[in-house]
Amino acid sequence: MEGSGVEGCLSMETFAQVAEGGVSSPQFTALCSWLVSELRTFCPLEEDVNPTRGPEDAETFQIEVNGLLSELFCPYPSLTTGDLRSRLSTPENCLQLLYFLSSELLAARLQARKKPSSPEQGHRAGEAMSELQLICQSLGMPEPDPSCSIRQLMADVESKISEVLSTLPPEHQQMAPLLKVPPTSAEWEALKGIQEALCSEYQCRKHMMITRFDVTVASFHWSERAKDRTTAMAEAFKPLRQSFSGDSQVTLAQLLAAREDFSRIIKTSSGSSRDKTSCSINKVLMTGGVPDRGGRPNEIEAPMPTWEKRREGGGQQRWGKRGKKKKK
Repeated sequence: MEGSGVEGCLSMETFAQVAEGGVSSPQFTALCSWLVSELRTFCPLEEDVNPTRGPEDAETFQIEVNGLLSELFCPYPSLTTGDLRSRLSTPENCLQLLYFLSSELLAARLQARKKPSSPEQGHRAGEAMSELQLICQSLGMPEPDPSCSIRQLMADVESKISEVLSTLPPEHQQMAPLLKVPPTSAEWEALKGIQEALCSEYQCRKHMMITRFDVTVASFHWSERAKDRTTAMAEAFKPLRQSFSGDSQVTLAQLLAAREDFSRIIKTSSGSSRDKTSCSINKVLMTGGVPDRGGRPNEIEAPMPTWEKRREGGGQQRWGKRGKKKKK
């Protein structure tokens, strides 16, 4: 509603001044339209009220108001009965309309606050608060105050990040983020769907690897020597096994933190990668009694028996061209 003059008319003290202009005043109709638009965010209303540009749109505005008041079951006869064009002809009736719309909006907002949030919304809110707590902890900030608004908390975090970045030398400055354009609501929903699909895929693969790990460890118990050490092996394996998590830990917050270098695919054998992964063990050459692991096909004996050529006839009767048996 920027530029319509509504910002300065949101208090009850100014309602009387706006109502003086009546339906011929664009300021009055703009205020009514704004109240209705805010009310529509909480109530699924079918009717709507549009602001006017001048006195010539006053009749259309009154028709829209009449439909809205009927849908809201307005209890004031002065606004719902009589000639349609004379209902808002006095400042008193216009003021009563403003009071009615503002009271409906206030009631809708209070009702929305009392309405419990869904489990999914509560889970997302908990994830967001956990991420904010980790951010504050990393920046050396105190734990967020529950009474502090999200907007104020984000402003404090942004200020602290700017302060920390200003103290870093130029060579330690991070490169630009990978995601440069703020996503729309529809794009956020699409990203959420992609994340859920990928998390499901990663979870399936992780469970498969954990199952293979369990089977491999279980095979060590099959030997005769392991029977006397079953308890010791289980105690050594249990802490490691409990540390495994089958759920993916990748979140949308990590997507926001990704930088441009994440989109560059570098081979593990490239020079830049080997500078960080090479170590002294790579230069050790094994000689002497190195175990022979085999793997040479030409030295492997044929595992399958040699099949003889099928004997002619095979003990079966032959059929003639016309499907008759041939006599021997």
